[in-house]
Amino acid sequence: MTSPVHLIGANGRSGLAIARALSAEGETIIPVIRAPEKLPDDLRASARVADLEDSRTLAAALADATRIVSTAHARFIPAILDAAPQTACLIALGSTRKFTRWPDAHGNGVLRGETALLDSGRRGMILHPTMIYGAQGEDNVQRLAALLRRLPVLPLPNGGRSLVQPIYQDDVTRAVVAALALATSGQITGPESLVIAGPRAVSYRDFIKAILTAAGLGKRVFLPVPGKVLEILAPLSARLPGLPSIGRAEIRRLLEDKAFPVTPMTTRLGITPIALEDGLARLFVASADTTPLANGPRP
Repeated sequence: MTSPVHLIGANGRSGLAIARALSAEGETIIPVIRAPEKLPDDLRASARVADLEDSRTLAAALADATRIVSTAHARFIPAILDAAPQTACLIALGSTRKFTRWPDAHGNGVLRGETALLDSGRRGMILHPTMIYGAQGEDNVQRLAALLRRLPVLPLPNGGRSLVQPIYQDDVTRAVVAALALATSGQITGPESLVIAGPRAVSYRDFIKAILTAAGLGKRVFLPVPGKVLEILAPLSARLPGLPSIGRAEIRRLLEDKAFPVTPMTTRLGITPIALEDGLARLFVASADTTPLANGPRP
């Protein structure tokens, strides 16, 4: 019989999906969380209270851990490694934001977490997903669809030629479960880092077209706009009612190609990610809620 899985971030979008998947496979879940009241009833009973910024409570919660999964921001990996037993394995989520040419706190935190794991020599894997869509409450595609409902003309940086490679939440969940299975069976003997992504990169323009189709929104007029112009205009978005606030750094990241080979993912984890069109179809069938939210899509 395998030991329980200590799950950090069980109340988050990916965390809850992973908890459900592991429970379906007969795993015992011990959520490690600051606010257990945010958990569903079936997970709350076994939860342990800990603050990732409080080494004492975190060490107490992980004292008997042998298998840890963390969906918290990767910047907390050093604290988790310090608090966990040396023999415990760690499967953590990072982000492909680490590759950006426009570093920010998010990307730099991912790099610090990855470095901590790789330098530790500990058994584990940090998985770096591209933009995740399809989780319950996910606010990338849904918020973008809400914005598309309002705009008959869509300004796209440099015509939307930059590449994106979104990954469906189910594939993220399967990747984490597969990585944990490798660690449990002894097939992970040291620290590893792996990018997980959708099956192929598409232009941002084609990504928008796929969302329009899946959401039944019809066609839109695309207006190519130089990236530099949008950077200058970005601060004005906060002043326009009904539009999300978009910063200059977000515009710059929209101009970056985000394309990654998936062979390492399929070879190491045995997972073939689903096509973007199939994932979007599932998403919009499962949820018709495209209520506009406060912020725009996160590139």
